[in-house]
Amino acid sequence: MYMKKVVLAMVVALIATASVSAQKVKRPDTYNYNRGVELVQNNELDEGLKYLEAELEANPKNGYAYSWAAIAYVEKEEYGYAMSAVEKAVRYTPKKDKEYRAVAHGIKARVHEMLGEIDEAIEQLSICISLEPEEAVYYNQRAQFYYEQQQYDLADKDYERLIELDKGDAMGYMGIGRNAVAQGRYDDAIKQFDYVVKMHSDYSEGYSFRAEAYMKKGEYSKAAEDIVTALEIDSNNKAFFLLSEMADSAKMVMEAKLRAKSLKDKSTPGWQFYLGVVNEQVKDYPKAIEYYKKALDLSPAAYYAYRIYSCYEAMGNYPQALEYIDYAIEMDSTDMNDLLAKADLLYYMGRTEECIRTINKYVDNVPDFFYGYYRRGFYKNNTRDVKGSIEDYSMAIALNPDYAYAYLGRADMYILQGDKVAAEADFLKVIEIDTVPDTDACAMYAYMELGEPNKAKKFMQRMIDENPDDKGVYYDAACLYSRMGETEQSVAYLRQSFEMGFHNFVHIDNDDDMDAIRDMEEFRNLIEEYKEKYQWSVETTGKTFEEVVVEVPFTNDGDMCMVKCTINDLPLHFIFDTGASIISMSDVEATFMMKNGYLSSEDVIGKQHFLTADGSVSEGTILNLRNVNFGGINLDNIHASVVKNQRAPLLLGQSVMQKLGRIEIDNDKRVLRITYKKVVKE
Repeated sequence: MYMKKVVLAMVVALIATASVSAQKVKRPDTYNYNRGVELVQNNELDEGLKYLEAELEANPKNGYAYSWAAIAYVEKEEYGYAMSAVEKAVRYTPKKDKEYRAVAHGIKARVHEMLGEIDEAIEQLSICISLEPEEAVYYNQRAQFYYEQQQYDLADKDYERLIELDKGDAMGYMGIGRNAVAQGRYDDAIKQFDYVVKMHSDYSEGYSFRAEAYMKKGEYSKAAEDIVTALEIDSNNKAFFLLSEMADSAKMVMEAKLRAKSLKDKSTPGWQFYLGVVNEQVKDYPKAIEYYKKALDLSPAAYYAYRIYSCYEAMGNYPQALEYIDYAIEMDSTDMNDLLAKADLLYYMGRTEECIRTINKYVDNVPDFFYGYYRRGFYKNNTRDVKGSIEDYSMAIALNPDYAYAYLGRADMYILQGDKVAAEADFLKVIEIDTVPDTDACAMYAYMELGEPNKAKKFMQRMIDENPDDKGVYYDAACLYSRMGETEQSVAYLRQSFEMGFHNFVHIDNDDDMDAIRDMEEFRNLIEEYKEKYQWSVETTGKTFEEVVVEVPFTNDGDMCMVKCTINDLPLHFIFDTGASIISMSDVEATFMMKNGYLSSEDVIGKQHFLTADGSVSEGTILNLRNVNFGGINLDNIHASVVKNQRAPLLLGQSVMQKLGRIEIDNDKRVLRITYKKVVKE
């Protein structure tokens, strides 16, 4: 996209394609130089630098080698070394070789940019332009800097020069149009974008930027039409962002355009997904889930399952949320964010041991990312594992010394250990880091602990003023005032957080911030009132339950528990496997069920990819089992995966168990004792 900064890869491309100028410049052709260039181009930076350093040791005035070394250092984010190298590149590159000298100044501009020295970067780009007045990339980059500095007239001049250089290129028109939007000249902007669309009807940016201008004018129907077109061309990122904005300002218009498109193109899951996004944006979660499930039926994409999880989680329907985050993990086990989401969900469900096991997997897979340690420290914090919590918070701080919440959590643990000196040091660090109140700030707690309650209240109020629609901010206020002993104010803020959708009751039970108000009648009544409100799901609204205990006999198959069951009325045996995410069965079983009427093509999720012409079911298929019954327990619409292994047993995994309740294995009686909630009234 034209507004993105000229990344270093483009500078590399300029070097790689630079032709020898008319002055017959002789460029280096030694082995070390050529090998170093080749390795840097292949992103083998350290190895490339070794050859370039060897070249510079032999030829210390090789400006070309310094340019390539500077590129490698910028890629490694070692800007001091990069600046030193590029200064020598500018000094030693022959004056006759204007192409390479321009490239050297372009690299220098990049270094200044990364150091936050924009005026100096503009100065370097101006030198590039004086050396290479026909090279569009330098005008484009300088115009971007002018735009960021709100110097729109100067930016327009550079974009006009781009048009002079190539009247068929959209970048100049797009830049002038974007500048016009920034200045509130929406009609002028639309004229520029109209021209781009006429020249390049398949260029999605023209439509998405024109949509923004239409939205600014309040012409929502035209904006929605352009958003749909941009999304149809290439799922344009800006159009997707505008989709959410349209949901806030003109939901009915946006939804109508998307529905019309979905009816014309019924086989494309994206339109159902976008309809889900629009409804999720306005917190109509049941409707969003309906659309996301339609998208998932058309294509078993992990991200669709994740969005369904997110909606269920926002509604407080944790069992359904867990089913879909497990489904997302089953489809894409490489996305570690899903594991993180699952760990949070398990914590909020009170399933602490599973939560810790899940976050351990996350940390094992992403050992160099601070947040996994912080989050594990948080779980341990709220389960009173003081030593383990401090260890994880300390690891998070080592990996990211600027994350205030890790210091706050560790300080709280130090207090529990009686180490007030260490705690005070961490509280002071929190205040040093969190100078601006926002949703991720926590300095109010540090001020309170350091004996400055007025500063704590002022900081908290600024957070509320700046984030009036964030339920978490009001929960933070409830915690703060509880810590300060102002119990009535704490309960009032807690009620407000509930009214806005906060529903993490297990966390409230674990959170020692609530200790000061926990025994108050107002607190207990408030919890009961909102627990009743949020303990529901889309599928079970209006139903009444009773707790039932069922004992299901099992036999041993080695170390496994084997249980009789029926799936869609077909008698089978399954292996009770707590390690499996969903039900899995062999392709032989699945094909038998398909050919004998126990499964139909409608039960195959993503059937266009996995159901073969002869009715066989291939590896990787996700099936919907209409009914699973064992021990008199009926469960409907359970997902199962197919594995290509004729001897693979039928495994009963988490997608079934999470729909049940508490499960105990009684090896003496050889029964699974299952405690679950049975519907007694519809």
